[in-house]
Amino acid sequence: MTGHVILLTGSPGAGKTTVAALVATDAAKPAAHLTTDLYYRAIKTGFVAPYMPGAQKQNEVVVDAIVATASTYARGGYDIVVDGVIGPWFLKPFRAVADQLPVSYVVLRPDLETTLQRARDRADTELKDVEAITGLYDAFKDLGEYEKHVIDTTTLDAEQTAAAVREAVASGRFRLG
Repeated sequence: MTGHVILLTGSPGAGKTTVAALVATDAAKPAAHLTTDLYYRAIKTGFVAPYMPGAQKQNEVVVDAIVATASTYARGGYDIVVDGVIGPWFLKPFRAVADQLPVSYVVLRPDLETTLQRARDRADTELKDVEAITGLYDAFKDLGEYEKHVIDTTTLDAEQTAAAVREAVASGRFRLG
């Protein structure tokens, strides 16, 4: 039996990491939480902030590594919650495995004011640059065909958001493929 790959995304400050940990911890079967930031932080020489010009090739390599890791966990029977900034522009490699594994795409999108406040409240090691966060927030504003994958979390706390994610995934309506 394969596991389910859950892509939990949104702009920095949307609550992805906190919610992903809750979803993985409360899973009914073996589950793992994969934070994409770890893949970027692993690059020690030649790192380019992923939202900067010139980061495209690096980002493609990192996404391929994430897809490989998530797929391996899922093929091993684990549900895997992947949290990170995974916009539609990075879905092609995930869609390629969606015919073999269940893959759900869930976008957390609180309003901008809430997003910025949550970012300010994060640990100092996390991205807090308002301009960068606003730019990434804008990238998730109009998702076209993926707009139906959005959960507005403006008024939800982490537990409520985790419950909404679990319900959305269980319903099958956020599936890729």
